[in-house]
Amino acid sequence: MKLSQLEADLKSRAKAAFSLDEAAMAGFTLAAPPPHIKNADISIAWPIAGAKLLRKPPLRIAEEFAAALAPAYEAQAVAPGFVNLKLKDAQLLESAAELGAPGHYERPDFKGQKINLEFVSANPTGPMHLASGRGATLGDSLARIMRLLGAELATEFYVNNVGRQVELLGQSLKARLEGKEPPEGGYQGDYLKVLAAALPKEAAGWTDKQFSEHAVAEMLKLHKADMKAFGVEFDRWFLESELHDLGGPAKALATLKERGMTYEKEGAVWFGASSELEADDKDRVLVKADGRNTYFLNDIAYHLNKFSRGFTRLIDIWGADHHGYVPRMEAAVKALGGSGSFKVIIHQQVALKRGEELVKMSKRAGDFISLKELVDEVGTDACRFFFASRGPNTHLNFDVDLAKKKSNENPVFYVQYVHARICSIFSNAAEKGIDPALGFEASKAVISPEERALLMKLLWLEKALFDCTRDYSPHPLTTYLTELAALFHSFYDKHKVLDPEHKETSAYRLFLLNEVKGVIALGLGLLGVSAPERM
Repeated sequence: MKLSQLEADLKSRAKAAFSLDEAAMAGFTLAAPPPHIKNADISIAWPIAGAKLLRKPPLRIAEEFAAALAPAYEAQAVAPGFVNLKLKDAQLLESAAELGAPGHYERPDFKGQKINLEFVSANPTGPMHLASGRGATLGDSLARIMRLLGAELATEFYVNNVGRQVELLGQSLKARLEGKEPPEGGYQGDYLKVLAAALPKEAAGWTDKQFSEHAVAEMLKLHKADMKAFGVEFDRWFLESELHDLGGPAKALATLKERGMTYEKEGAVWFGASSELEADDKDRVLVKADGRNTYFLNDIAYHLNKFSRGFTRLIDIWGADHHGYVPRMEAAVKALGGSGSFKVIIHQQVALKRGEELVKMSKRAGDFISLKELVDEVGTDACRFFFASRGPNTHLNFDVDLAKKKSNENPVFYVQYVHARICSIFSNAAEKGIDPALGFEASKAVISPEERALLMKLLWLEKALFDCTRDYSPHPLTTYLTELAALFHSFYDKHKVLDPEHKETSAYRLFLLNEVKGVIALGLGLLGVSAPERM
């Protein structure tokens, strides 16, 4: 039994008991009861929401619903209108045994979707920075979770290798080769000095374009290496130059013209976002008076290209400095008439904290700590867990000292230790003459409150994963794993797992801990974090 199956069954019983249709049950959800409620596993607040519809007091609805659930469930009505359920022991043990089944977490609403998830897409003008690491964690974790839930999904990194910034990068590299300072608006970082020192002799005769192409190629190598070391593998690195080779901007412009979404003014071609769609605060230029495309038109072309490849759902993850760009892109995608959906996730910046001080950084001035430097210092696991621990709309202060601690104060260590501790227990089982594969009679298992809390938490993983996709963030999963780890510690402090004199109890507890270990490993894996067997 999955949590979603339980919810569907309870909802069906409510519909039958009160003669309601599906629309009336829209607010029907399951929740964990408050900590002070000791004799319940699940709480249902629907009677409160249904009071207006049914024209009855919430407590009376709760009482009628609780009666309708018997004898299938042990249900109790509680003021002001909750129904609290306690699941049967057999249901809990059966649910735990099903956790590792193939397709267990798949959801019908993800079937048939073809999703393009674009993230990081950092300009190839310098090394990856901390915000890129946050975006990479966000995108890669969501991709892993959505695939587990049954989505057909492709990840993509869009490389802006065309335009003014790329030209400035090449000019900055040329200046460094000649022992000069970069031009105004250029790039100051020491990484260009290193790159210039490695240039071949013939570079002295290169054109500006050759300098730009070489700089982009070298930066792209670093980006790919950084992402691979960070545990992120993109299905495609899409070069903007490919888009131009395919005539993408011209196709996008023609599509918008066909739909009556453009007009000419002062020699330029404009997109009528505000006047036609009322989706942006003002109209935007697509083609300048001098005939050059704007970045906006090129971005529209890129999204049209995604739809042309058969994707039905586009998800873009952008940095905080792109917040104002969202309405115009939403308007543009709407104007393209694509049959799919479009979602932009904005993630906030990352501030680095050492001790009590925040480190000030500026990428353009070259005064910043790269993602690689942070990974080298604290490790990929800590980086990814810390980046995943906050929602994208929340500013993140990355505590370097905490990330390096090998103690339970460090949240990733706290969770990983549970996995390692359980692996150690299984290793010790043979020494105590206990076979981990030894079965037990479920009907004879006596479930303690601490074990029950663990079993219920295992059942709740499905809800945590759904919350991740609903919120477009992996932070509900980091919270879930931390809470599961805390429940394990509470159990382990009070109960002996390996007891040769009570092999049946030992077998039952080994079964329970094996499921906890599996869920910890799965959850950490979805975050791109390792599950060590020893620590």
